[in-house]
Amino acid sequence: MRLTVTGVVDPHVHLRGMEWSHKGTFATETGAAVAGGYWAVLDMPNTFPSTIDRPALDRKLGEFSEQAICDWGVYYGAANNENWLHYDESIYRDTCGLKIYNNETTGILLIDDQTIREQHYRHWHSPKPIAVHAEEETVLDILALVRQYRHWTHFCHVSSAREIAYLTAAKAEGLPISIGVCPHHLWLTQDDLPRLGPYGLMKPELETPADRDALWQALAAGVVDVVESDHAPHLIAEKESAKPPFGVPGLDTTLPLLFSAVHEGRLTLEQAIPLISTRPCEIFGLQVPPDTYTVIDLNADYVLERGQLHTYPAWSPFEGMRLHARVLETWIRGVQVYDGESIRVQPGFGQRLP
Repeated sequence: MRLTVTGVVDPHVHLRGMEWSHKGTFATETGAAVAGGYWAVLDMPNTFPSTIDRPALDRKLGEFSEQAICDWGVYYGAANNENWLHYDESIYRDTCGLKIYNNETTGILLIDDQTIREQHYRHWHSPKPIAVHAEEETVLDILALVRQYRHWTHFCHVSSAREIAYLTAAKAEGLPISIGVCPHHLWLTQDDLPRLGPYGLMKPELETPADRDALWQALAAGVVDVVESDHAPHLIAEKESAKPPFGVPGLDTTLPLLFSAVHEGRLTLEQAIPLISTRPCEIFGLQVPPDTYTVIDLNADYVLERGQLHTYPAWSPFEGMRLHARVLETWIRGVQVYDGESIRVQPGFGQRLP
């Protein structure tokens, strides 16, 4: 069975590039995006230089424009250096939203002071969302700011039953929030860490089987809005070093995993498709160009191997898993950018999202 899905978006990726180009460039990782079936990706600000001022933003926009294969947008980063004083119309125009890191992650953008978080909420005057990394009790701190400022907030990579319970209650209260979850928290748990070793290190960390089950229940209940990859490539040598970094690649594998779940009866198509197309477009105000779609084989049967991956580091925590869905074609603005095996356009084809 061939399924066509219009306007597939991943609103949570870390594509590296710039001073971390040894991990992957905007060209290689947007290539992984189209091979994974994506029309567009939204890139996080915590790679170097961090996207927390105008020069860093301009550098990122320039390199993206030269290299991107899929369409794209970038977040601005909240920082501890009072950069909220420089939020202006040009920042709002050139970014897809603001990202606040409230718990430990890769990079230097951790904000664990509620008074500083409040300043960012107070000064972000764009209608574009605030995306947050918030774990466990920190979710309640951010919900207090949402309750005060009523600014749409997207909770990234929600990973535990407690977080889902807090956010389900917040939705029932009518707060303007959305929820993203990641494949690694849906398919992997702490029980996989002995097998995965450093390849299972990420933030938020892998949780218990009970937490994983709570995420699946929230998906089936329609509480979760987005399945996002949190694509974070690191080289094999880095992962196998004495101090392995956090993060796993995911752009190649998110759609095959999600639609394998449909094949297995864990979700319906009506439940799965909005998670990677209509809902992220609604949340981030994206308009899908004409003739932009992905074709997926729902009757595939194969074991995921490294040679099938397009991400530059060429590894996945899902290697060895049997999948039942495969991306056959990706089309953007009437151009076939991926044919099931090869990328068919040159770097620079991708456009910045308005």
